[in-house]
Amino acid sequence: QVQLMESGGGLVQPGGSLRLSCLASGRMFNINNGAWYRQAPGKLRELVAQIGSGGSTNYADSVKGRFTISRDNAQNTVYLQMNSLKPEDTAVYYCNADIWERQRTLKNYWGQGTQVTVSS
Repeated sequence: QVQLMESGGGLVQPGGSLRLSCLASGRMFNINNGAWYRQAPGKLRELVAQIGSGGSTNYADSVKGRFTISRDNAQNTVYLQMNSLKPEDTAVYYCNADIWERQRTLKNYWGQGTQVTVSS
């Protein structure tokens, strides 16, 4: 079994920054693809950013130039650096990853989510 644990959410003023972390642990080899999603109240969950096994990245238009996704393979961690935050970035942020498990299967996992609130 593999777990994804997010951390780093909180309350920040507009224009501020936060860094989210997603640590994968359990019976696994490594993270293949990683991604961050978010879901605001009353809205559908949406893709924010994704990073491939080779480091290629993709971003939602709404966060391009403000958010940066990265990974530390040695630490089995995916990060989301969020700068110039806006009130419309307020949401629960979820980590999602394709994990190579010990039994040599590739399986998709979700974290439990972390709240990000941007407000003055």
